[in-house]
Amino acid sequence: MDLPSIWFGVLAFFFIGYFVLDGFDFGVGMALPFLGRDDVDRRVMINTIGPVWDLNETWVIVAGAAMFAAFPEWYATLFSGFYLIFLAILLALIVRGVSFEYRHQRAELVWKRRFDRMIVIGSAVPAFLWGLVFANVVRGVPLDAGFNFTGSLLDLFNPYAMLGGVTTLLLFFTHGVVFVALKTDGPIRQRARRLASRAGLLTIVVAAVFLVLTTVLFGTVMSGILSAVAAVALIGSYLANHRGAERWAFALMAATIAFAVLSLFVSLLPDVMPASNNPAHSLTVENASSSTYTLTIMSWVALVFVPLILLYQGFTYWVFRKRLSRATITGVPGGRTGGGPGGGHGPLPEGGHGAVAGAAGDAAGADAGADR
Repeated sequence: MDLPSIWFGVLAFFFIGYFVLDGFDFGVGMALPFLGRDDVDRRVMINTIGPVWDLNETWVIVAGAAMFAAFPEWYATLFSGFYLIFLAILLALIVRGVSFEYRHQRAELVWKRRFDRMIVIGSAVPAFLWGLVFANVVRGVPLDAGFNFTGSLLDLFNPYAMLGGVTTLLLFFTHGVVFVALKTDGPIRQRARRLASRAGLLTIVVAAVFLVLTTVLFGTVMSGILSAVAAVALIGSYLANHRGAERWAFALMAATIAFAVLSLFVSLLPDVMPASNNPAHSLTVENASSSTYTLTIMSWVALVFVPLILLYQGFTYWVFRKRLSRATITGVPGGRTGGGPGGGHGPLPEGGHGAVAGAAGDAAGADAGADR
């Protein structure tokens, strides 16, 4: 394999990492109104991703930087043609991140619920739009001889791309609900398992339709095999969740997303941005890549820093590995608090960052100071 092909694979790895890791973050955010019956439940859910959500988001920054350096033509065409969609994704991520930090700044439940709604929106919008983007990339878009996008915004909202968006939305939602079941204890854990079963059935149907269409219309033999592996893993995750094997359910859900994304990248080859109007205008791995010198330097940098990033992220997940419960938030068995508005639960103190230091090994990320 030459360097452009290797870096195409590296870029696929970065996007797989982003969709697997930030995917369950999106799912947890979208599940707040379905699993969070009161503020304590919602804080438990937010705390499951509190120590890692911003770390997970860095994968998309690395992926974008790698695309810019390794495939500048692809980067220019993609970001100029899809700039309104990427702007919507960026704004949603900003809203989501701000909401995590601001929801605990005041004790009123109305204040918290306002930011909870922003978390839901900030999670659902990227979950849908990322699927829309990659479905359009696989399908192809109209390009001129200079590799410029010549379509309109409405062209990107075609039925196939919309189906891709719904597929990633459901995959990430189910992924997040399974993660909540893995990381919590008590009633919220049981509710998460039941919701994962119901959402899993719909996800299996929609994902199967999308993967079959992708394989038939745009795929290759290898991408078809990878899609089949993704489908088997998705069904396996559903069965594991039904049996209460939460670790297996989460691992197989992660494998589903990983193989599905990989199948999309494989179906692109040898292109990186097919031209739907004229194949001669398509961007390929070769004509979109940087020089050999640039890719060589990037390879040495990646060999040094990517393992360090993986080790650091693995260490973070290990430190915050324990389950959370209502008692983690309230300090009272069963999670009961004094009377007040909001279903009999009064405003709860958020605590400080010292709560993490004292409970990191036992509470696995009850970063109450930032509502993480």
